[in-house]
Amino acid sequence: MSLSEGRAPESVALVDIAIDSWRFARLFARLIAKLDAGEQARYESQLRWYLKRLEEQLDATGLKIVNIEGQAFDAGVAATPLNAGDFSAEDVLYVDQMLEPIIMGPAGLVRAGTVLLRKLER
Repeated sequence: MSLSEGRAPESVALVDIAIDSWRFARLFARLIAKLDAGEQARYESQLRWYLKRLEEQLDATGLKIVNIEGQAFDAGVAATPLNAGDFSAEDVLYVDQMLEPIIMGPAGLVRAGTVLLRKLER
């Protein structure tokens, strides 16, 4: 059963827009990093404002974007690892990169995220 089954088309569309906005913001942040320091500050401020507005609007509908980048990975996390087959069962893994965020709602999980994993080097 799809996580979107039984949801109003409007809420599915809102979740899709939230995910696309999150992806675009990450792309924009990478572009900002390539600018000189004077321009970086101006665009970083605009990006922070945009992300704050996105979070406020999602909060108003009961939705929340969850990013687990940098955290330990376990099989129970609400994200699908694309490269899980690259590791052995003994490897200690963490989330190296979120490709799609986890979306939570008032009743719990709305949409699982997508991640790339990395082995923790000891």
